[in-house]
Amino acid sequence: MQSLYELTRDELGLALAGEPRYRVDQLWTGLWEHDLRPEDITTIPKGLRAKLEDHFPSVVRPVNEVSTDDGATQKWVFQLHDGATVETVLMAYRDRVTVCVSTQAGCAMACSFCATGQAGFTRHLTPGEVLEQVFFAARAAAPRRLSNVVFMGMGEPLANYSTTVEVVRRLHADRGLSARHLTVSTVGVAPAIERLANEGLPLTLAVSLHAANDELRDEIVPLNKRYNLERLHAACAHWFEVTGRRLSFEWAMIAGVNDRDRDVAELADYAYSLGAHVNLIPLNPTPGYPVIGSSPERVRFFRNELMERGVNATVRATRGRAIDAACGQLAQVTNGKRRRLSVTSS
Repeated sequence: MQSLYELTRDELGLALAGEPRYRVDQLWTGLWEHDLRPEDITTIPKGLRAKLEDHFPSVVRPVNEVSTDDGATQKWVFQLHDGATVETVLMAYRDRVTVCVSTQAGCAMACSFCATGQAGFTRHLTPGEVLEQVFFAARAAAPRRLSNVVFMGMGEPLANYSTTVEVVRRLHADRGLSARHLTVSTVGVAPAIERLANEGLPLTLAVSLHAANDELRDEIVPLNKRYNLERLHAACAHWFEVTGRRLSFEWAMIAGVNDRDRDVAELADYAYSLGAHVNLIPLNPTPGYPVIGSSPERVRFFRNELMERGVNATVRATRGRAIDAACGQLAQVTNGKRRRLSVTSS
């Protein structure tokens, strides 16, 4: 199955062969500028809309929806054509509306505190499957305009490199989203970071660091055994040198594991040497990982200590925890290893 969103303007012209040329413009505007489903683009004839629905059915189908934060955070479970499922989260803030999209069904990175990583890997998503998550969320956000897209949902975006880059390019070129409002997260696929730096996309790169010594990071983020901190540092330095864009380090605060005095000192040294921003994330509860998040007092200490050492640091406001939509909690997969969905709302 191919998504209509995967077609370029020229390819839409081929799909609409025999129709007046202006139909392509009407369809393109409806899809990419007005966030409409084909059946809702009333500027084109009803018969043509039906034909498009028949030839290009949606490649993601919502099978569950939950919300929290008085409706400001919404999570959908989407089923794909082969039965695999992914999760997408929409977050409305005072100054922006952000969607967090998945790039894989499941994840092969096996980060110990992440529900998706515990579940295992099913498959890569296609560009259409990612783009349709974005536009579904954009329609749900109306009348507000979707302003930010973060590739921080299920999966490792840089392990599905070609899809991630194509989606970024399409959102930037065809929908007009500033690349600075597009954030790609990675656990540290060093060669892919270097490759991404050369793509000419001034996006934001967020590296899930979580430990700044190899022994601990090997345990928390197993990919570190392949691309250790020295190798990752070289890739991050290349990113900054080529793009001029400051990167961010994500750090899930885990009580007694990576929130000790030595941890903040190691993180400060590592981040300062790269001019990186640090985003501290209070750990969200994940079944199968028997630890707890750091106390609010310890999180504040960590932030203040980093700033004392010359590192810009912020604490991420937790959103969606009540519906398992917060960082590290996405886990609705159907690969036979784990299936979990909370329908609790508040």
